[in-house]
Amino acid sequence: MDRIAVLTEILAQNPKDAFARYGLAMAYAAEGKSEDALREYGTAIENTPDYVPAYQMSAQVLMKLGRMDEAKARLEAGMAACERTGNAHAASEMQGMLDEIG
Repeated sequence: MDRIAVLTEILAQNPKDAFARYGLAMAYAAEGKSEDALREYGTAIENTPDYVPAYQMSAQVLMKLGRMDEAKARLEAGMAACERTGNAHAASEMQGMLDEIG
């Protein structure tokens, strides 16, 4: 069974599993299925608003697609999640991404 199938099965049993949802999004992104990846990152964020990696990785996908306004909004939301969770390392990385966008 491939990674996407395994993660889909896990999510069928527990749809709010943020780690599995994030893993599925990463698997889609790795296969170049950007819209599927963005959908899964969005669901992860909706279900678990403080799951910081989903903001950062979805912003990277959006930047690759040239959707800078959406990437900026996602990073700003991610920065707020970093503040809520005390994740200074991710905040620093996301600030660098925001600086890159301009």
